[in-house]
Amino acid sequence: MTKKQRKIYYATILFLGLFLMAWQVTIFRNTIIDVSILIGIILVVGIITFGVDFTNYGKTYKKKGIGLYFYSGMQYLLSYGFIACSIFMLTNYYFAEKTPTTETFEIVERSSLPGRKYHRDERKPTFRINYEGKIKELVFNHEYYEKMNFYNNVELEVRKGFFGYDILENKRLN
Repeated sequence: MTKKQRKIYYATILFLGLFLMAWQVTIFRNTIIDVSILIGIILVVGIITFGVDFTNYGKTYKKKGIGLYFYSGMQYLLSYGFIACSIFMLTNYYFAEKTPTTETFEIVERSSLPGRKYHRDERKPTFRINYEGKIKELVFNHEYYEKMNFYNNVELEVRKGFFGYDILENKRLN
């Protein structure tokens, strides 16, 4: 590849990694998985690609010293790391078992998040439950905010993911 082609390539995979990261947050909210597993995937893939492709990155951009290591490290983590992590999450989510099971969990803690831009006053209630020994935060629509203190339980429809991490299908407040 020429220098110009490599610059286009690096920019493209960076934007792809950032786009997939935003999509991954939505999938993460519906998956019971420990964050440390995802961070581990991002770091391992980022470090491996750093070792494999660092010389090409150095030939492409005119950075020297610590700046070269910093920018290339960020490139590999944000692009290859997030792409690999997204592939892992999407495979677990979309190749999950077809039949869900229904389970009820007691609400451990309540809080809320601000709404989106221009709708900050529409707060979204969040409920934390103890899901098989792990604390999982569930985010609901702002319609539930006014009565959030009246709910005691969350009923979940759960499917087993491809890699064994549970997927939340439907969630209802009781």
